[in-house]
Amino acid sequence: MKKTDKNTGLDAKIFKKLRRLYLFAFLAVAFSIIIAQFLIQDHISTQINDSRVINIAGRQRMLSQKLTKEALQLKNSTNPNQQKALLKTLSNTHKLWVNSHKSLQKGNKDLELPKEMNKVILKMFKDLDVHFLPMHKAVESLLLNAGNSNAALNNNFDDNLTIILANESSFLSKMNAIVFKYDEISKTKVEKLKFLEGALLIISLLILATEILFLFRPISLKIRDTIKQLSLSKEEEQEKALELQKMYNQKEASLQELQELNYAIDNAVLFVSTNTKGDALYMSEKFQNLLNLSSNTVQGSVEELLTVDQGQQIYLKNLIRNRKNIWEGEVEVTTNTGNNLWLEMSIIPIKSVGVEKKILILCSNISRRKLNEATLNEVSNQKYNQEIEAQKILSSKIIDAQEEERKRVAKDIHDGIGQMLTALKFTVESINTESLANSTNKINNLKQLTKQIIQGVRMATFNLTPPELTDYGVAPALQKLTMQLNKLTGKNILFDNKTNFAQRLDSLVETNLYRITQEAVNNAIKYAESNYILIVINHTKSMLSITIEDDGIGFNKEELKSSETDKGMGLLFMKERISYINGRLFMNSEKDKGTRVVINLSL
Repeated sequence: MKKTDKNTGLDAKIFKKLRRLYLFAFLAVAFSIIIAQFLIQDHISTQINDSRVINIAGRQRMLSQKLTKEALQLKNSTNPNQQKALLKTLSNTHKLWVNSHKSLQKGNKDLELPKEMNKVILKMFKDLDVHFLPMHKAVESLLLNAGNSNAALNNNFDDNLTIILANESSFLSKMNAIVFKYDEISKTKVEKLKFLEGALLIISLLILATEILFLFRPISLKIRDTIKQLSLSKEEEQEKALELQKMYNQKEASLQELQELNYAIDNAVLFVSTNTKGDALYMSEKFQNLLNLSSNTVQGSVEELLTVDQGQQIYLKNLIRNRKNIWEGEVEVTTNTGNNLWLEMSIIPIKSVGVEKKILILCSNISRRKLNEATLNEVSNQKYNQEIEAQKILSSKIIDAQEEERKRVAKDIHDGIGQMLTALKFTVESINTESLANSTNKINNLKQLTKQIIQGVRMATFNLTPPELTDYGVAPALQKLTMQLNKLTGKNILFDNKTNFAQRLDSLVETNLYRITQEAVNNAIKYAESNYILIVINHTKSMLSITIEDDGIGFNKEELKSSETDKGMGLLFMKERISYINGRLFMNSEKDKGTRVVINLSL
C-alpha cells in the first residue's frame, strides 16, 4: 500500500513537471507567432505609407512637367477664353505641386503622408529647394501678372517661363533621386523583415524539436507503461468483479426493498404496511397522530384502523386484500373521534425474495384541498347564478327597449306619415275638375304633401336601417348619419374616413358597428351637452378602429355602472353588441373634459 502511494506521488510530480514544460513550450511558440504577426502587420502599415509616399513623390515629377507644358500652352494661346481656362488649370496644378512638396517633408493627414524623419531625404529635399523655389516664384509671378493684365502674356512672362524651363530638368533629376531613395529605404525594411521572420521560424522549429524530444517522447513512454499497468489491473478487477457479482445478486432483493421504502418516505409521511390479509404491521407516528391512535392500538385490520364507517371499511378491504398492482386514488375516512378526512392514497404491493409479501399504503392529507374545492364550487355556482340572473335582467331590458322602439316607430308613422296621408286623401277628394284654377293649386299642394310623405318615409326607414348600410357598408352609412343629425340637431357633427376604409364586412358586424356608433353619438347629443362631435375611421390590414369624440360635460364611470338610467342601459347595450362581434370597446371620460369612445375590431 505504501509502495503504491509512493509511486502515485512520484507519477504526479513527473506529470506536474511535464505539464509546466509543455505549457512553457507552447507559450514560447505562441509568443513567437504573436511577434511575427506584430512585425508583419507593422511592416504592412509601413509599406502602405511608403507606397503612398513613393506615389506622391513620383507624381511631383509629372506635376513639374505639367507646369512647364501648361506655361508653354498659355504663351502660345491667343483665344481669351482658352487663356482663362489654361490659367485656372495652371493655378490648380501649381497648388497641388506646392502642397505635395511640403506634405512629403512635414506630413499631411488628408494625403495620409507621415512626417519625414530620414535625415538623408530631408537633405535631398533641401538641395531640391534650389530649383523648386525659383519655379514656384516664377509660376506665382506668371499667374499674378496674367490676372492683373487680363492677358496671357506680359513683359515678365518670358522671363518667368525661362526660369521654369531652366530649373525643370534639374528638378526632375533630383526628384528622381528622392524617389529612388524612398524605394531603397523600402527594400531595406523588407530585407530586415525577412531576416526577422527567418529567425523567428528557426526559433519556432527549435521549440517544436525540444517538445518532441523532452515532452512527447517521455509522455508516450509513460503512457505505454501506464497501459501495461492498466491491463494487469483489468485482469485483477475481472476476478474481483465475479466475486462482487455474487454479492450483488444476494443484495439485490434487499436493495429493491430499500428503494421502495425510500420512495415511500420521499413521497409521503403518512404510511402503513400490512400483510396480504390486510392486518397492520407498522404505522408511521404522524399517521397515528392524525387518526388519534397510539402504538398499542395499531393492531388488527388496517381498514378498521383507518375508519369507523362500515361502508368505508368494506371499500378499503376490497382495495387492500390480495392487491397485485399499484392503486392510486382519493378516499374519505371517518376517524374514531368522528372527524372526516380525505386521503390521497397509494396502495403498493411489495414482493421480496425469501420474505413474505407485504402491502405498503402511502397517504397524503388532502382535507384542506377538498374543503377549498367545495368552497370554490359553491362560489362558482353563486357567480354562475348571478350571471344568469343578470342576463335575464339584460334580456328583459333589451325586450323593453325593443318595445319602446316599436312604439316610437308606430308613433312616428301615425303622427307623421299617417296624418299626411289623411291630408293627401282629403285633398284628392276635394279636387274639382271643373274649376281649373282651384284644381291647379290643390295639385301643387298634393305635390308638396307627397314630397313630405316621401321624406317622412325615408326618415323612418333610415332610423330603422339606413339603406347606405346595406348597399355600401358602414363608412358611407356613418357619413349619412352625421349629415342627417347635422340637419336635425344643429350641432357640429363631423365625419372623417382618414384611411378611406371601403371594405365590406359581414352584415351582422356592420349593423352592430353602426348601432354602437349611433348610440355613442346619441349619448353625446342627449346627455353630454356637446356642441362638437367627431367620428373618425382608421384601419390597417388587421384592425379597424372607429373613434367618437365630443367636447361635452363627460361622466363618471363608477357612478354610471350602478345607474339604471337610459344612458347606463345604452352603454350596457353597446358592450353587449361589441361582444357579439368579438370586438373591443374603450371609453375614456372626465368631468368637463369630454368623452372619447374607441371601437376596435380585428379584420
